Amino acid sequence: MKKQYKVILISMSGVRVYNKRLLDLGLTLPGFVERSEVIASLPSLGLLTLAAHTPKNWEVIYKELDNFSESEITEIVNENPDLIAFSSLTARINETYKLSQRFRNIGITVAIGGLHVSAVPNEGQKFADIIIQGEGEIIWKTILNNFENNTTKSFYSSLSNSKYTFNFNACEIPKYELLDISKYNRLTIQTTRGCPLNCSFCAASRTISSYKKKSISQIEKELNKILEVWDRPFIELADDNTFVDKKWSRELLKLFAKYKIKWFTETDISIAYDDELLELLSKSNCAQVLIGFETANKNGLKGIDRNNWKHKQFDNYLEAIDKIQSFGISVNGCFILGFDTDTKETFKETEEFIVNSNLSEVQITLLTPFPGTELYNQLKREQRLLTDNYWDKCTLFDVNFIPKNFSVMELETEFEKLMTNIYSKELVVNRKNNFKKTLLNKRKTNLYESI
Repeated sequence: MKKQYKVILISMSGVRVYNKRLLDLGLTLPGFVERSEVIASLPSLGLLTLAAHTPKNWEVIYKELDNFSESEITEIVNENPDLIAFSSLTARINETYKLSQRFRNIGITVAIGGLHVSAVPNEGQKFADIIIQGEGEIIWKTILNNFENNTTKSFYSSLSNSKYTFNFNACEIPKYELLDISKYNRLTIQTTRGCPLNCSFCAASRTISSYKKKSISQIEKELNKILEVWDRPFIELADDNTFVDKKWSRELLKLFAKYKIKWFTETDISIAYDDELLELLSKSNCAQVLIGFETANKNGLKGIDRNNWKHKQFDNYLEAIDKIQSFGISVNGCFILGFDTDTKETFKETEEFIVNSNLSEVQITLLTPFPGTELYNQLKREQRLLTDNYWDKCTLFDVNFIPKNFSVMELETEFEKLMTNIYSKELVVNRKNNFKKTLLNKRKTNLYESI
């Protein structure tokens, strides 16, 4: 019989916005607060996936640390784990490093993975025994085997060592059963990994993996697993851009249509050019798609992604939104403020675009130079980063670089004004009412077509 071990997987969940004016403002803005609560409620799919790839002689405990207390740290220590593995985004990495040091000081081996340490592994190695760069599935099994044999290394990378590149054919079903389902308003499934657009500000598209898709049969198994632990779930796809491959996407949507679920994902406006896909999307109980329009300033899209794809789509934005929503699918439009092409006029243009677009929901964020991105490299070359370690301010709502056409205070002020305007009660209600009218028209059209 193999020796038994224990690992605790810790998700550093939640984000702390530093701009106090914006934070206070958010408490009175229903659209902004609702979206932030949704983001905070998601479990770590990455850690649940690692749990599924853990050998049977390892006991697995899953924990989330948001506003954690000393008693929670004591509980973790009292479990006497052999290994602790953290997953952390950039905004929580400094806290993760401090906790890692505390656990290491009492003799517990600590591993850290995720987007941040994948981008800056040399930094991470100062604070952990083991750094996981890139995809974790094969690396995780290797680490646990090495631990049992006392041969662990300080660094494992799927980006520099192809033997650790994961093939989706070897997927295991994430351990959703480790969760206390009552804590969540949605669970996540990953159907694709990576994104071929390679936007200059996006860390996810290149830091972990190239673009790949799961098999429909594997996704079906994962959906069935969620339904075992949750009767009527709301599912968010943990994808960067789900519908890149339209043929595969149609099969995915036919699968989703078989289930009594509501779901949400991220995509690009190319779905508006495919009526068959939109029809299947409508029949699949998709509640909403989130689309990164990025800016209401067409020039701001130049050079933002591979082959200027989004720039070429800009003139189709309004028509695409109407087309998608005409199928009864809510569009959550995302806009980033702070590009070098932005001026005060851009904020007015963004507000006007949002009002005129009939978008059912909106998300605005500040441009954020995450480590490992082209944007980060550019601003570092230009010596425009405010500090070397601004990681805790990578919240999407805090300025951490010197803007081109604003002072830091001016950019913050313009952003706050835009936030106040677009999330006002009147505009939030108008967006919801406009979409209700769209749904009503859709139902009437379907009724007439069936006569």
